[in-house]
Amino acid sequence: MSKPALPELSYPLDALEPFVDARTMGIHHGKHHAAYVNNLIVALDKHPALYEKSVHELVANLETLPDDIRNAVRNNGGGHLNHTLFWEIMSPGAGGDPTGPVAEAITGTFGDYGTLKEKLKAAALGQFGSGWAWLSVAADGKLIVEATANQDSPISKGHSPVIGIDVWEHAYYLQYQNPRANYVDAWFNTVNWSKVNALFLAAQR
Repeated sequence: MSKPALPELSYPLDALEPFVDARTMGIHHGKHHAAYVNNLIVALDKHPALYEKSVHELVANLETLPDDIRNAVRNNGGGHLNHTLFWEIMSPGAGGDPTGPVAEAITGTFGDYGTLKEKLKAAALGQFGSGWAWLSVAADGKLIVEATANQDSPISKGHSPVIGIDVWEHAYYLQYQNPRANYVDAWFNTVNWSKVNALFLAAQR
C-alpha cells in the first residue's frame, strides 16, 4: 500500500524558459500540484482500502467510489494525474514538428501538424474558466482534440491523453497575464515528442 506522492521534475525550474518561467514552474509544481496530492491523501485516508488501487484506476472509475470522496478524488486525483503528465510532456530544447508514429497519426487524422495546433489552441481558448485542452487517443484508437473543465481528466471518459495544455491561470498568469493565446503559442515550443510517442504507443496496446 502506497500513498500518492508529488513527482520530482526531470529538469530544473528554469529549464523551459523563455516559454515557461521558473517562478511559475516553482509555484505550479511545488504548491498547486503538491496541494492536489495532499488533498487526495486526505480523501483516501477515509477509505484506506482504496490505496490498493492506482490513482489512474480511481479516476477511470469515479462512479465506483464512495459518495463522500468522489468529488475530492475527481478534483484532486485528476489534478495529480493531469499535472504528472504535463511535466512529462514538456522538456527543454523540445518543440518543433512531431516525430515518430504520432506524427503519422497526426497527419492521417488532421492533415498536418499546423491544423492540429489550430484545433488545440481553439480548444484551449474556448475553455471557459479553468481547464485543459487535450490531444487524446479515443477508445477506438483514433486521435481526438477535446477540452475538460477544472481538473477533469479524459481518463474518466475512457480516453488516453497524450498532450495536455493546462489553461488554469496559475499555469501562465505570472508571465503572460490575461492573453491566454500568447501562452498557448509559446507552450508548443516545450512539447517532448519522445514522451508523446511513448504515451501514444502505450494507448494503442
